[in-house]
Amino acid sequence: MRALLGVLLMSSMAFAQADSRTAGSEPKASDTLTIPAGAQIPLALKQAISTKTARDGDPVYATTTFPFVISERVLVPAGTYVQGRITSVKRAGRVHGRAEVLMHFTSLIYANGYTVLLPGSVENVPGAGKESVKDKEGTIQSDSQTGQKVGTAATTAATGAAIGGLSGHGWTGAGIGAGIGGAAGAAIAMLTRGHDVTLDAGTGVNMVIQRPIAVDATRISGTSSERPHRYARN
Repeated sequence: MRALLGVLLMSSMAFAQADSRTAGSEPKASDTLTIPAGAQIPLALKQAISTKTARDGDPVYATTTFPFVISERVLVPAGTYVQGRITSVKRAGRVHGRAEVLMHFTSLIYANGYTVLLPGSVENVPGAGKESVKDKEGTIQSDSQTGQKVGTAATTAATGAAIGGLSGHGWTGAGIGAGIGGAAGAAIAMLTRGHDVTLDAGTGVNMVIQRPIAVDATRISGTSSERPHRYARN
């Protein structure tokens, strides 16, 4: 009987120690901070992205360019790695349709290896050239070339008219030349594919957090003395 009691006592002590270790490994409520939904965090791309070469599922790598702070606590230090993937790619058509690329961010990786999963999308691309974001999903779209293609047709028509006028047939020749030139210009414009979306390495991208994200404050590198990037709801 004494032996049985001894075994039960040792077992209960072992379970108590295990529970103590488990409880100590999880963050306390006071150590948990939240990145709110709608928060915007500025990033810089670490690799170039182009609709000419990108494929669905390709990885996206970026780093934060400014610390994100709430209540004088740094939740996301500058230089934190951000990983994501491309979820859709569409090249521009020859007749109509612009090039588009859609990417989503999936994780924050702190300098000490602490990783936080997240749903993040592109809010805008202030560092891009002629590209812009067209919808709430964060689809990045190339610029329109409608005016440029119309200009190509008009220029070619004018050149044809000049050549026709020089042929010695006066206005008749000019009209024929303009018609031929216009048709050629339209054909050239239709055969030319529109611009690709091209984002160079280092391009600035604003990431928006799509739902609240809890982070363990004890595992975040950075201090509240860094200049804050305060959260403001749009």
